[in-house]
Amino acid sequence: MFSESGSLGVGPVQCAWRDYRRGQSAEALVRPWLAGELGVDADALALERDARGRPRLHVPGRAGLDVNWSHSGEALLIALGEGVTVGADIEWLRPRPQAMALAQRFFVAAEATALAKLPPAAAEAAFVQLWCAKEAVLKAHGHGLSFGLDRLEFAARDDGWALVACDPALGAPGDWHLHAFAPLPGYLATVAWRPAE
Repeated sequence: MFSESGSLGVGPVQCAWRDYRRGQSAEALVRPWLAGELGVDADALALERDARGRPRLHVPGRAGLDVNWSHSGEALLIALGEGVTVGADIEWLRPRPQAMALAQRFFVAAEATALAKLPPAAAEAAFVQLWCAKEAVLKAHGHGLSFGLDRLEFAARDDGWALVACDPALGAPGDWHLHAFAPLPGYLATVAWRPAE
């Protein structure tokens, strides 16, 4: 297991990543970090789940906070936003022999075509980056993957994937901000946010 951890601030969002072991309670790791970031006792944090399982954070005297987290492999990514709705996804870079089949089945046709034009090694990393971007937006929206990976479209740019179209339920593409990064060796992540409604 690695022992690295870190954090970064991007726009109105603070992120942190930590060690994670399969079967471990992510919430048990999230709660002390949130308490430290917000300067409150961990017992003062009310973390609840909505009907779709999305975490909801309530802190007395602090309205407008949102939290989301993701784990993969041995890493946990946490995102905390103020005045925004936030989603986070982290993915362990491992062989994904079915990546192109998944892209053809679940992504927008133009995305699958863009991935198919890449050399195999680059295509797998690009697939993971795109997956992270889509999942982060869908988690911020609150419906997760069940909403449909094909209901938002990204286009490949020199600096990564850019949201270019989405279902009206997600708002307009320009409403969304995404930050893609590699928090740890062998991992890719994306944090997505839009102004809270």
